[in-house]
Formats: sequence, C-alpha cells, structure tokens
Amino acid sequence: MWYNMNTLRVQKGLKFRGLNEMSNNYIFEYLDENDFRKKERSVRKYNMLAYKKLTFTYYPELRKGNFLGKEVKKDNKNKTISYELQLPTDELFKKVHGPIVLHYTVYKEKKIILLTNITPEGILDEGHRAELSTYKGVMISKTNPEKDMFKINLLNRLEK
Repeated sequence: MWYNMNTLRVQKGLKFRGLNEMSNNYIFEYLDENDFRKKERSVRKYNMLAYKKLTFTYYPELRKGNFLGKEVKKDNKNKTISYELQLPTDELFKKVHGPIVLHYTVYKEKKIILLTNITPEGILDEGHRAELSTYKGVMISKTNPEKDMFKINLLNRLEK
C-alpha cells in the first residue's frame, strides 16, 4: 500500500493533538470498582434512562471538569470536594426506594474523580444478585416484597 508523506504527517499531528487534549481531562478511579460496576450494571438493567444519562451526558461532563450535582462536603486538608448527583428516576420508584444518586469525590490538584457509590444500595445490590420482579411497574425487592407492595399501593391510593 502506498502512503503519501503529507497524509502521514497529518495523521501523526491529529494523534498527538488528541493526546494533549486528553491530558487536561480528569481521570476516573473507584473506591471499590467491583461493587461500583455491579451497581452500575443494575442501574443499566432496571433504569435505562438513568444509565444513558450517566454514561453519555454526566461522565463526559465530569471528565471535562464540569462537576454536576450538589456539593456535599469540602475538605481543605486533603483538598477534596464531595458531590452527590441525582440521576433521572421514575417518581414512583423514587418514593418507594429513594432517588438514584451518584456519589463522587474530586481531587482537583491530582485531576482525579473518585467514584465512590451509587445509592440506594439495597435494591441495586439485590438487583445484581437476582432477577427482581415488578409490581405495578416498580421493581420490588426479594427480601421485603410485602413492604414494597404496601408502599406502592399506599402511594397509588393517595394519588386517587
């Protein structure tokens, strides 16, 4: 295959420019990567809208340095800032299990974002271990199905 030298120079230039742009971005690290990925997969399985928003909107913004969500804690000694980012969630799910929230800590000097947790932990951990069933469009836990069904029925009655 024949290559033009000008084409090769342009390709090399693009490659190096891309590397320089990457050095300005923040890097993701995990407090417990296995646990975090399990919860992330659970969000993908049971709440696709939240997962898509997280993957295609929030993660790229965080990498650029646009920290989303509300600031929870600022530690001047370690020079860190902790944030909580609420993901889009169905209203009924939010009332039964609580909102889906991404917890992360930013180390500005090191350009690192430490992804710590996704809550509510109970239902997400359980969703990863076993297939969850649904009741009236909301997933219910296997450990307390009566409690979850009671909450759903109560909320539906209050809406009428």
